Amino acid sequence: MSGNLTWSHWYEMLSIKEIDKIVYYVNQCEINNLNVRDLRSKIKSQEYERLPKDTRNKIIKKDKLKVEDFVKNPILIKNSYNYNEISEKVLKQLILEDIDDFLLELGNNFSYIGNEYKIKIGNSYNYIDLLLYNIEFNCYVVVELKVTELKKEYIGQIQVYMNYIDDNLRKIYQDKTIGIIICKKDNKFIMEYCSDDRILSREYELL
Repeated sequence: MSGNLTWSHWYEMLSIKEIDKIVYYVNQCEINNLNVRDLRSKIKSQEYERLPKDTRNKIIKKDKLKVEDFVKNPILIKNSYNYNEISEKVLKQLILEDIDDFLLELGNNFSYIGNEYKIKIGNSYNYIDLLLYNIEFNCYVVVELKVTELKKEYIGQIQVYMNYIDDNLRKIYQDKTIGIIICKKDNKFIMEYCSDDRILSREYELL
């Protein structure tokens, strides 16, 4: 039992039966200095259950983790205006209005660089939906937002953006850029044939 947690923290976890789940939330409390309200929110949102199964196995075995291991699925996004149908522009607006919670949905130690981040490829300008940086894993993270099911062309698009960041922003001491496609519906068959393991896709869910 961690001595850094209060009785109120432990009280929130009394109903949890799985020891691995308890260990996860204890670690999150210590790493992120969570208060009781933050812990309660994580448990209520089923954060542990939304981690990829491979990540949960790595945590149990204490294997080395990567930045992409902690990206939840689905990613929960607050729908402050109760939209029934949204565009990519509206999805981005909802994220930016609650950017702190969104970054926590991706994992720990993410920082925001910009949205509609402009890059020039040849004679034309392109715009990255969200450009982030992960301090712990020392890498840029490109995020593309889609309100449809995952399509194969989305992979080609984000891969171009990732390679641009690697060639033009990344320093020699930084790790390679990660790409996250956030879409309405995942397509495991497309990801099965994606040869770039730096790219991952996650569904979003509006709250």
